[in-house]
Amino acid sequence: MPEEILKAEVREKVARVRAADIVVGIPSYNNARTIGQVVQAAHAGLLKYFPDRPALVVNSDGGSKDGTPEVVEQCRLDTQALLLVSHPLHPVHRFTTPYHGLPGKGSAFRTIFRIAEMVGARACAVVDADLRSITPEWFDLLLRPVLDREFDYVAPYYKRHKYDGTITNSIVYPLTRALYGRRVRQPIGGDFGLSGRLAQRLLTRDVWTSDVARYGIDIWMTTTAIAENYHICQAYLGAKIHDAKDPGSDLSQMLVQVVGSVFSLIETYEGVWRSVSGSLEAPLFGFPFEVGLEPVPINRGRMLAAFQQGIRDLLPIYQQIMAPSRVKTLQDCAALPPEEFSISEETWAAVIYDFVLAYHRRVLDREHLLKSLTPLYLGWVASFARQTENESAAQVEDRIERLCIIFEQVKSYLVTQWPLRAAEKRRAP
Repeated sequence: MPEEILKAEVREKVARVRAADIVVGIPSYNNARTIGQVVQAAHAGLLKYFPDRPALVVNSDGGSKDGTPEVVEQCRLDTQALLLVSHPLHPVHRFTTPYHGLPGKGSAFRTIFRIAEMVGARACAVVDADLRSITPEWFDLLLRPVLDREFDYVAPYYKRHKYDGTITNSIVYPLTRALYGRRVRQPIGGDFGLSGRLAQRLLTRDVWTSDVARYGIDIWMTTTAIAENYHICQAYLGAKIHDAKDPGSDLSQMLVQVVGSVFSLIETYEGVWRSVSGSLEAPLFGFPFEVGLEPVPINRGRMLAAFQQGIRDLLPIYQQIMAPSRVKTLQDCAALPPEEFSISEETWAAVIYDFVLAYHRRVLDREHLLKSLTPLYLGWVASFARQTENESAAQVEDRIERLCIIFEQVKSYLVTQWPLRAAEKRRAP
């Protein structure tokens, strides 16, 4: 890993710390309103749960204009208000540094992992800077499985409103679970723990100058950890409260970025997912207590209208991607009255696999391909929302579980339709 990713003054700061068992990273960009609470929670968690381990809190900032780094530097840490089991043997060091490289979380993570490598950290936790529900306990849950149980990757497990995280619930979780065989419920959660050895391994990859580093770093790390057989678990963190948006607004580019990263990784790990059948649980640490959740607004009518218009306007594209029978099924769905509108789980899973195949075959420009998925995604969410309007969070989770099973069952379609590589063609009878 080239030293040049850290400026000289940053390396000097790290050198003064010398060594740390734990590094907590907080990537940020214009998070002055919330980052103070995140830093305080990290400081309190480290003092309470790891008083005998030297630790470092690093804010990796992307050029904030609202004074975010100043908030971190000036954050008042009132240790007198903490109830500690034992007196801390080491102070918790803290500093903020700008990251360099491509804009996006990937460059922030790279900076954090490089600092963790320099101080010889055994465990690293990274949390979002805009969290409003973070508590000191999060750091115990994200770090202890690494330090005491030798896990390499700790994915977050949140309680979320039934309409929060719909890209995860309808595409990313079912698809990654079916492909790689592990039930990691929040593969793009944003808050995670990892071992020093995994952080060092990730640093050696050539992904840091790619679009994946800019837009899909969370799913890249999760997929890498699963596909390369690292020791994986989940930590129950309660509620993740953040500024959620209506799933039907301003999401086309987000869908392109996230789903594009997932599809790109499918090509990278083709040799892994082809032979995977079914899925296994990932161990869960923490007690899954019930929490109050903020409602997520949703406009079903607008999403349905976008789906219907997409079926009309993008029909020539869909005809290149999907079989005539699938296109006809979607057209029939678009013709249903709003009170009856529904897309089946089997149809939705097949549509996603059709788009995976079209992406791999480069049927058309990949960005245009992924953007054309947006109306269909909105149609699926509108259908899901109509069916679950009066259902509890537990009932909705059962529906997502059924959808995942359908993705696992329909996966054989992807395997049989995926083009064989040259070497495999030569071996085929």
